[in-house]
Amino acid sequence: MKAIDVLNIHNLKRTSCREGIIDIMLSTNQALSENDIRNQLSYNFDRTTFYRSFKTLEEHKIIHKIIIDNQIIKYAIDKSITDKKGHAHFFCNHCHIVKCLDSVPMQEIQLPDGYAEDEIDILIKGTCPTCKKKYCNH
Repeated sequence: MKAIDVLNIHNLKRTSCREGIIDIMLSTNQALSENDIRNQLSYNFDRTTFYRSFKTLEEHKIIHKIIIDNQIIKYAIDKSITDKKGHAHFFCNHCHIVKCLDSVPMQEIQLPDGYAEDEIDILIKGTCPTCKKKYCNH
């Protein structure tokens, strides 16, 4: 799928900023911070344009936010675009990458009567294979 297709499906106006953000997100296999995405954009968009585009994509569930802690927030293409099922995210405490763990399915959670789920976030923190080789030579 291409950025133009994603925007058309969601009935959103095509802008070079929106297309650039989506293209970057589709081309990576890990979650990225706003700065990571901004630095990879081929054009230099002003702050307002960038953040409005970002907010629109999040509101339309094209990208989703992964909150690591109060200081680290990353974004990934939403599962509604990728057709991925609910999954956990892995955060490396050393290099700060965030990967979607598609092979770790989320279990269905039974909520008490009267409660309705909006979203479930599962975040696993640890050491990625690259950092494990680098820092934990066992």
